[in-house]
Amino acid sequence: MMVLITKDLKKVYLPGKENEVKALQGVDIEIQQGEFIAIVGTSGSGKTTLLNMIGGLDYPTDGNVTILDTDIDKLNDRELTVFRRRNIGFVFQNYNLMSTLNVYENVILPLQLDGKTVDTAFVDGIIDTLKLNDKVYSMPLNLSGGQQQRVAIARALSTKPAIILADEPTGNLDSKTSMEVLGLMKMTAQKYQQTIIIVTHSEEIAQMCDRIIRIEDGKVL
Repeated sequence: MMVLITKDLKKVYLPGKENEVKALQGVDIEIQQGEFIAIVGTSGSGKTTLLNMIGGLDYPTDGNVTILDTDIDKLNDRELTVFRRRNIGFVFQNYNLMSTLNVYENVILPLQLDGKTVDTAFVDGIIDTLKLNDKVYSMPLNLSGGQQQRVAIARALSTKPAIILADEPTGNLDSKTSMEVLGLMKMTAQKYQQTIIIVTHSEEIAQMCDRIIRIEDGKVL
């Protein structure tokens, strides 16, 4: 099943100005359910802008993003917030965990914000898969970087989203922990048939993915 389609996606910052920036210049991509994708490019290539467009964190200048047959750039702010919360999971470089909540509370937070009943069996399975069983009552500040990132991945999975977007998810981790976290992400993608898109500048990380999308100067190569 096709999960994501972008058509002629463009993003221009400061249009018409002398310092106009064409961050995306007609990007067309298609991604199937269950794919583990890397978006690779140098700094300033447009890869993070593309991720923001896919995640509904910013609106395109032209073109469209379709997720599960929904053209998300046609949604108003409230509709987009609800759609994003229910269909898109985010994993950030800086984890973005709530320091006042323990591991389990952080994992189920998106479900509580959406007023949904927690599927405890599913959440417990994620926690077990990501090797967090002995950390469920720990606070984020008492965890290592790798453990915090695993919590962030568990939180992203908890809502059973159509797509998980990860922006340099191992940027703050050492190489050994990075490979461990990426291995776990790949395993969860396969186990739960999740579509995961990773933005990275690392060829080593990209090679672990099913497919690589290369972007340069706002265009897919």
